[in-house]
Amino acid sequence: MNQLTLTALAALLATSTATSADITGTWKAEFDTQIGVQKYTYTLKQDGEKITGKANSDIGGEQREVELKDGKLKGEEITFYETFEFQGNAVRIDYTGKVADEEIKFTRKVGDFATEELVAKRAKTEAAPAAAEQPRPRRSQAPIVLGPDDRPAFPAAPAGFDEKREGVAHGRLELVDYDSKSVGNKRKMVIYTPPGYSAANKYPVLYLLHGIGGDETEWQKNGAPEVILDNLLADGKLVPMIVVMPNGRAQPNDRAEGDVFASAPAFGKFDQDLLKDIIPFVETKYSVKTDRENRALAGLSMGGGQSLNFGLGNLDTFAWVGGFSSAPNTKPAEQLVPNPEEATRRLKLLWISCGDQDGLINISQRVHGYLKEQNVPHIWHVEAGKHDFKFWKNDLYLLSQRLFR
Repeated sequence: MNQLTLTALAALLATSTATSADITGTWKAEFDTQIGVQKYTYTLKQDGEKITGKANSDIGGEQREVELKDGKLKGEEITFYETFEFQGNAVRIDYTGKVADEEIKFTRKVGDFATEELVAKRAKTEAAPAAAEQPRPRRSQAPIVLGPDDRPAFPAAPAGFDEKREGVAHGRLELVDYDSKSVGNKRKMVIYTPPGYSAANKYPVLYLLHGIGGDETEWQKNGAPEVILDNLLADGKLVPMIVVMPNGRAQPNDRAEGDVFASAPAFGKFDQDLLKDIIPFVETKYSVKTDRENRALAGLSMGGGQSLNFGLGNLDTFAWVGGFSSAPNTKPAEQLVPNPEEATRRLKLLWISCGDQDGLINISQRVHGYLKEQNVPHIWHVEAGKHDFKFWKNDLYLLSQRLFR
């Protein structure tokens, strides 16, 4: 065997050894979030290509332990998932990683909410996990199962509904600062005023909320709300309205950065900012109608859950409520509508919608099922779509032209 052949064989053996190294042991990762540093410890055990183990997380002193599921190692590529219980729902967190020496570079996908990059490094002094240490099982993400009710309530928006048209009047988008006493600092929101806005007129208001990975500009950047509304107004299909797009992350640092999923608790506190700061500001600075019949609240994903939670929880404030692809922050339907008779009497419109390929559809299905059982009038709209703005823009088109009539 010549020297060239020996060199090639040595290189092949070295590569094989590196890619098949046992990853049994403890791996640690830290990454910044909206509420501090999140710490993860992964305890892995390898048996051929099969990976088992657990993940321990610590964020703000709150600890959680879960079992890792469907773990596989093929060469340098490792995959597994965990589930996270949030507001009574299971959110799946998928990991795909690449093993290199003493670290694993992970991509971590949290349901349909966020995708993050992190690096886990081997803790060399830690012992391998004992075989008897098995964490309690967790509920996995429910599969998509469509029923006879899960169909479109209306035809989809026509082609070009979200494209800017020449020869029509255009409204105005404005980035506005306001003082938030509930959060404790100045915050921002985007406000749409319709073409011909005048203080001589009074306008109804739609408060339109974003998802967990966005901020006050998410609709503006991805949803073309001003274009959709301008076109509807030009076609005579819309009541002229003001649309307020605030930041639903009610904490001092409200930027969508780091582990955005960790900011979920701040979304739960947003009702105080909305009710005590945003609405009073809008009703002071803009020429708007101030009764409940002229206020609507709607949003997408995490903002959809907020809209159902806060809208249905404040029927003295809102008469029009809509949830698009509502996320696991959505309260159980029995809590959303504890008094079906009151909801029936006071709501002008309740809109629930989701795409038929959206992994979160089971949340909206449960709300619809309860409302149907309790004879609470509502619109249940399911059409082809995923958890993305293609679906949500269509929702804005369909819902907005039915408001304030």
